Amino acid sequence: MDNSLPLETDVVWSSQCPSTSSADGAGREEPPVTQQVPSTEPELAGVRNFRDVGGLPTADGRRVRPGVLFRSGHLAHATEQDAEFLASLGLHTIFDFRNAADQKLEGPDVELPGVRNMNLPLTDPAHGAEFWKMVREGDIEQLRGLLGDGRAADRMVNSYRTIVKERTDEHSRVLHAIAEDSVPALMHCAAGKDRAGISIAVTLLAVGVDRDAILADYLESNAKHRRYKVRRSGSGESVYSPEVMELLSPLFDARAEYLTAAFESIAGTWGDVDTYLEQGLGLAPETRERLRERLLD
Repeated sequence: MDNSLPLETDVVWSSQCPSTSSADGAGREEPPVTQQVPSTEPELAGVRNFRDVGGLPTADGRRVRPGVLFRSGHLAHATEQDAEFLASLGLHTIFDFRNAADQKLEGPDVELPGVRNMNLPLTDPAHGAEFWKMVREGDIEQLRGLLGDGRAADRMVNSYRTIVKERTDEHSRVLHAIAEDSVPALMHCAAGKDRAGISIAVTLLAVGVDRDAILADYLESNAKHRRYKVRRSGSGESVYSPEVMELLSPLFDARAEYLTAAFESIAGTWGDVDTYLEQGLGLAPETRERLRERLLD
């Protein structure tokens, strides 16, 4: 399968799912999803995985400035109250890493007055026409062969390596835009985990954030209140079977090995982060310094 193709899937990242029966067959009705978050975070009903990455430490003792760099899942289902909150952030630019298939499936982002939206499609590790055909048609034997025995996690690892190695033009555009004037900024994809996660990590590497801190922020996407409901589209049965969900779960998790694979891809291709930023992304020293001025205390 070619993971580089922007192909439509049958999974909807939904923050406002209709009531469905639970996957374990108990038939329990679930209430509409409302994000339950710590008191220090906003309660958004239609946007998941939102957070400010402010406060993360750099290797030289500085910190990311609060209120300048945010991440989330897609904004297509944002409520009026969500949109009011997002507008209050004073965003300059929203970087949307979804492709046309994502936008067709989920819908366009809500419009925020005065905010620039840059759509820079990146590969979705869970994309693949034949793969989703198997999921849709319930060919469990093929699905076991494709995803069982660690193969789903391997798929994710390989995708993270590929994105960071082959999507240098897109990441260069993001960093140059931020260095120029594009803050405060919000980065998102569908669930705010993979494509946005890698792009946030690249941005944080560029300003010298400690790698362990980058990884810890990435793993926050596993928190229950951040995760999107996974449901089928175009089907009377909106929930996958428990076995299918178990096979699919590595695609929906944020795992340390995934982002570590991206870091290893940088080291294996360019030798170190500085060379990656300079040669891979074309960041001149003065551009990196402007990034630090924009994003750090």
